[in-house]
Amino acid sequence: MKLWQRAVLFYIGGVLYVAVELAYRGWSHPTMFLLGGLCFVLAGDLGRRSGLGLGGRAVLGAGVITVLELLTGLVVNRWLGLGVWDYSTQPGNLLGQICPGFCLAWVPLAGAGILAEDCLRLWLFGLPRQLRRPGLPG
Repeated sequence: MKLWQRAVLFYIGGVLYVAVELAYRGWSHPTMFLLGGLCFVLAGDLGRRSGLGLGGRAVLGAGVITVLELLTGLVVNRWLGLGVWDYSTQPGNLLGQICPGFCLAWVPLAGAGILAEDCLRLWLFGLPRQLRRPGLPG
């Protein structure tokens, strides 16, 4: 995949991530656009290379999102002190940046993102779909 195609998917992923945050909590932050774009592209790429089906890719994508959320949270919330999110009241949280509840919530969100990314690759760039149903064409 060419760099400009990844950039388009990054942009779409960032917009989708911010839209989910706006729907869920009513506000977002510019850093979430960057995190969302990175999650969208990276989860799609790693999932494709894994050879897993949609369920496995969704779990892998949730893992990717969780790791990126932790790293982003450590920089954005703890180091820069921007206070974009705080899970410190959630059970099982790690430094207030990730928690089991949101790790599980990322699984269906990652699955939806993987399906969207797969369709966008076909519709926008004519690239072959990676998730195919048996008996259906490309």
